[in-house]
Amino acid sequence: MTANPLFRWLRPTDIEKVSVLQLLARDAVEGATGGIHRSRHVGASVDFKEHRPYVHGDEIRSIDWKLFGKTDRLYIRQYEDETSVRAMLVVDQSGSMNYSGTRSRELTKHDYAIRLASCLAYLLVSQQDSVGLVTFDTAIRKHIPPRSRPNHLRLVLETLAGAECRGETELGTVLHQLLSICRKRGIVMVLSDCFGNVTELFKSLSMLRANNQEVLLFQIIDDDEFDFPFQNRTLFRSLELQEQQLLVDPVSLRESYLRKFANHQESIQSGCKQNRIDWIPVRTSEAFSSVLATYIARRGQA
Repeated sequence: MTANPLFRWLRPTDIEKVSVLQLLARDAVEGATGGIHRSRHVGASVDFKEHRPYVHGDEIRSIDWKLFGKTDRLYIRQYEDETSVRAMLVVDQSGSMNYSGTRSRELTKHDYAIRLASCLAYLLVSQQDSVGLVTFDTAIRKHIPPRSRPNHLRLVLETLAGAECRGETELGTVLHQLLSICRKRGIVMVLSDCFGNVTELFKSLSMLRANNQEVLLFQIIDDDEFDFPFQNRTLFRSLELQEQQLLVDPVSLRESYLRKFANHQESIQSGCKQNRIDWIPVRTSEAFSSVLATYIARRGQA
């Protein structure tokens, strides 16, 4: 049996992870219960609706030639039109995403991001919408243009399965590069912890909004980063610059940390509101189906 060429750059553990991602995505989507985007218009789409007799002026390519062979009459195949969404998943794989706390079920923020991205991709493709993928750290590492075919979903999941965290990033600078990728109207879904310069982040996001992109910001944070639960003297190491580390008394830092973290979150919330961006803060202890249900509810209110 010939091996799937898409597997050539995946390790065996990654191949197993693809199956896990697909099962997880299916279960989470079924748990959240999404709906399909449909309109009542008749046009060119993938869902066959009915036949009607051919009339002069109809496109010849619309004729059902198999039915003509059976009936000796010309009929046109009509399809049910759908308002298709064109979405780009943008997944942060920088070093800070490699953090895993005590309440995250051993999932790093990056693990959570690729699983949530898989769920979103599965949901979109099941609705016959188009989904693409960008992964990045210091620069864009992988770019898959949006498609809606089921086998395209497999490619997206395989790419997510092979993604690894590394190095620093400046989120705003990297997102600016999306302007040359996301040229057509669509949705950009960013999955990141959003640690970085908030001003630069929203410069890029505002430009994407001006470029006819709807933007959803899934900010993925570990519970430890929300409440800083550390009590004993702790050695903190940078996940982006390995040589940076500091032994501290966390109790003495807690109040200052929580104040700065709250200010950071308020800046993100304010920037999203100002730029009409959907901000979806997510903790790695949350169930994927719960996050999807929140997203679907917001989309339904739009």
